[in-house]
Amino acid sequence: MEGPVSTMAPHILVVDDDTRLLALLKKYLRENGHHVTAARDAAEARRKMEGFAFDLLVVDVMMPGEDGLELTRSLRNLDDDVPILLLTARSDPQDRIAGLETGADDYLGKPFEPRELLLRIQSILRRAHTEAEQMPGVNLGVYYFDVERSELRRDDELVRLTSAESALLGVFARNPGATISRYELCQRGGGVNERSIDVQVTRLRRKIEPDPKAPRYLQTVWGAGYVLLPDQG
Repeated sequence: MEGPVSTMAPHILVVDDDTRLLALLKKYLRENGHHVTAARDAAEARRKMEGFAFDLLVVDVMMPGEDGLELTRSLRNLDDDVPILLLTARSDPQDRIAGLETGADDYLGKPFEPRELLLRIQSILRRAHTEAEQMPGVNLGVYYFDVERSELRRDDELVRLTSAESALLGVFARNPGATISRYELCQRGGGVNERSIDVQVTRLRRKIEPDPKAPRYLQTVWGAGYVLLPDQG
């Protein structure tokens, strides 16, 4: 029986119009410790991305409507740097080059061994994690949050955060500008109860906002979740 997946596990969006393959990949990746969300086409993928901040996308190239190459190109044009692994039945090297030129991180031909897909996913996630660790932090007015150390400071003074507040602020800081749903925050926030998300956000605002009742940095996106909008530069 499939065991529980860690709340800190990577969240992968798999996009493929082959429902049988979609179900198999979803089951296999979950069994190997990943949160997985499935979409049957690019339109559904876009809807899912409005509510979740994914760690990686696995996208089939040959889909009806907007294909995988078009979806990848569109996301990169929007400066969305979510890692993308393309899947395709096409074997021509030029197809692989075209996929990489759109901004994909890797390209895997069908049919493939599930283990190879898993290894490629792990390789991409390791690279992304290394880049995230190099992120110094985010500026929030007079406050600065160090992502790697999970520390909030005002000038040289350390601001105390509870473990729940630190986990949530870390999720936001790693995904600046991305709307994150309450469910996603619950999944990524180290076991924070979904019903307490609003309470934790309110407490965070008291610590980082000039006016917590009119938040500048940690804003509500009605019907979708929350978004952190740090200062640029």
